[in-house]
Amino acid sequence: MKLFATVIGLFLMNLLPQSLMAQEKTKFAMVGLSHGHSLWFFEWGKQEGMELVGVYEPDAALANRFKERYDLDGSLIYDDLDKMLADKKPDGILVFGPIFYHLEAVEAAAPRGIHVMVEKPLSTNLKDAKRMAALARENKIHLLTNYETSWYPSTEKTYRLFEQDNGQLGGIRKMVFHHGHQGPKEIGVGPEFLNWLTDPKLNGGGALVDFGCYGANIMTYLKHGEKPLSVRAVTKNYKPEIYDKVDDEATIIVDYKDAQGIIQASWNWPFNRKDMEVYGQSGYVITKDDEHMRWRFAGQQEVESEVKAEALDLISNPFVYFDNVIKGNIEPAPYSLYSLENNLMVVEILEAAKESAATGRTVRLE
Repeated sequence: MKLFATVIGLFLMNLLPQSLMAQEKTKFAMVGLSHGHSLWFFEWGKQEGMELVGVYEPDAALANRFKERYDLDGSLIYDDLDKMLADKKPDGILVFGPIFYHLEAVEAAAPRGIHVMVEKPLSTNLKDAKRMAALARENKIHLLTNYETSWYPSTEKTYRLFEQDNGQLGGIRKMVFHHGHQGPKEIGVGPEFLNWLTDPKLNGGGALVDFGCYGANIMTYLKHGEKPLSVRAVTKNYKPEIYDKVDDEATIIVDYKDAQGIIQASWNWPFNRKDMEVYGQSGYVITKDDEHMRWRFAGQQEVESEVKAEALDLISNPFVYFDNVIKGNIEPAPYSLYSLENNLMVVEILEAAKESAATGRTVRLE
């Protein structure tokens, strides 16, 4: 009877489509642990259908802290990226080290056919971003960028309100983004994160890069990937005794042919904030946080609402989203929040903003 059951089981397995068999487990590897968001995967990222097969971290002390905190098997941890990828053969990597090294991770993974999700932004400069995009396209891998606001129900609800068929809000005319906190040192980020977050080479800038990318990402989504006409930016350093190499305050004005985006990125807010205001020709949408928001159509009373991911059929876990992309269940739409197209535009906007802040001139985008 046992032999019969085994034979039947093997027969049924042969009948299953390869696509279903491939969806049993997605093998992930971590590339870098120094980013403060790297904890997410260990604390709430791992889900059924996902398997952590490797961790690359050149800082032995940091790797050991993660090993002890999350009871990781020592065989998972590597200080050589190429060896880890060759040994473990992950389906996808999650990159949580300095932004400057995102290119290095893609150069190692893409030729092996390994998909990549980097923590925001895509890169520190446009040259690297274009090289990463070329590698992804040549090797037919997905290259995604993760933002906390990408899985906010309030972000998606804002987009959908402006996309409604009846067009009650009208075309977008002004977008204002407030992103940031009191400062990385002030909120107590780890020293390994603070060291590169305040390094102009490794992070690409200060608050302008760290939080300016959020607004650029969302406005590109709201504007369907439309390229801005110009960018103007002013940066400040209100706390040079703490941040002596990078800006801690940035205001970026992004000009479109029929709209304006204003990004207020700061390490000087009195508290953490990730909220926005989007004004149409005949109404507005204002978000307070990830779920709380309000909107108003012309001639109507303001609506205040708490929006849940389930109601929008929104995947509110970036690792589950990446897993579904790898398995072919989701194809990121052009200029959607995680997409390569969107995040190339983000880097172009940020690079223009840095040039504008340095020269005092408006930078026109070709």
